[in-house]
Amino acid sequence: MNSPLAPLLENATRDLAAFASRLKFEDIPAAALERIKDSALDSIGCCLHGVTLPWTRKVQELVLAEGALPAASIFGGGGKTSVSQAVLVNGTAGHAFELDDIHKESIVHPGSLALPVAVALAESAGGASGRDLITAMVAGYEIGTRVGNAATMSLFLCGFHPQGTSGAFVAAATAGRMLGLDPAQMQHALGIVGSQAAGLMAAQEGAMVKRFHCGRAAQSGVYSALLARRGFTGIANVLEAPYGGYLSSLSDKPVPAKLTAGLGTVWETANVGYKPHAAVTSIHTALDALADLMRENRLAADDIARVDVGLSHMTHVHCAWQYQAQGVTAAQMNLFYGLAAIAIDGAAFVEQYREERLRDPRILDFIARIHASVDPGIEARGPAFRHAARLKISTRDGHAFSREILHRRGSPENPLKPGDIEYKFRNVARDCLAPRRLERVIELCGNLDHLADTRELTAILAAPAGEA
Repeated sequence: MNSPLAPLLENATRDLAAFASRLKFEDIPAAALERIKDSALDSIGCCLHGVTLPWTRKVQELVLAEGALPAASIFGGGGKTSVSQAVLVNGTAGHAFELDDIHKESIVHPGSLALPVAVALAESAGGASGRDLITAMVAGYEIGTRVGNAATMSLFLCGFHPQGTSGAFVAAATAGRMLGLDPAQMQHALGIVGSQAAGLMAAQEGAMVKRFHCGRAAQSGVYSALLARRGFTGIANVLEAPYGGYLSSLSDKPVPAKLTAGLGTVWETANVGYKPHAAVTSIHTALDALADLMRENRLAADDIARVDVGLSHMTHVHCAWQYQAQGVTAAQMNLFYGLAAIAIDGAAFVEQYREERLRDPRILDFIARIHASVDPGIEARGPAFRHAARLKISTRDGHAFSREILHRRGSPENPLKPGDIEYKFRNVARDCLAPRRLERVIELCGNLDHLADTRELTAILAAPAGEA
């Protein structure tokens, strides 16, 4: 079959597999190293908070009811199970509350996949060095984000959830590197996991299953690597296959050259950012614009008559649908709820997304004052500005205030400081870890590249919540 993919992409799956298999700690540049240590801490906080939530608990209950060889820990004192079942729970937990790190171009949250996989395989092996963990996570970040880059926003607009689809490659490459797969085995691991990639974006409008997409992608990555190690074969050209391949099937407008562009010289790991709000990344600029204007002009929610928000087409499709109190997932994905929470509480974090807040009359009243549209100027800037927002407040006394934010806080262009990431970790994990252990996890992640063994870190993550 003739296809525009074929001449551009011969051996892309093979080349990515070879890179992941052969990656050494010494190859990782300083910027990527520091970013992955921040991601480890951020992802641990997301997982620890996530295991306390009801949707993760349901997955955990199922796993424990089935029973499995006790090889790896469910975080937060959930007991031990097999590696594949542990990452099913812990991966679900990592994506359970819209707090996990984000790679903007690929639309993948790699930390909630790579961290649970690397930790589970390290524990099952009886321990691993911090450098082993770092190298495996970077392998996953580099491969999975490039797959998402090549699929482009088209994959998302076709209705597929990048976390369950492109994210599966993060998990497979991380697992394969932890297991020491050779290049041929790694190629089969990618070829296996590509067939397992799944997740539909309609889940964002209220379904618990959106969180489960991440757990299943993590589990598929582990299974794929373990099967490849046993000689099980996958689609050798899974990414570039002109018929039935990943890009040709899941994306209407792929850019195949992005699979290997800059491989080994441009480090996508360094392009990962972090979330200061417990909401979908696409609305963070609008949330901050509203918060800034209200603070600077000393406005309360009752002072505001109308809010107009201009967005990219993708963010409008993704987040500007009618709010109907369909559950926590829907609220976290919804522009109108997030802006109302900012207006009423001055925050869009853990407390604002509790079930009991979803029908708050004050929030519903403010939502009626918000109007969203596609902004031609933002849209004309292209995909790199899909998170940008232009926001205007009209007050009841006739004043108007406007703010444009092109790069969200927490993005590579507008990064959080290390202290901000530690602050976030303390706030999301404070109900899960005693203060002494909170500080110890921060210390261990900060020195991850110098740890001879990660068993102490694993033991803390495995301990019951609040244990001293």
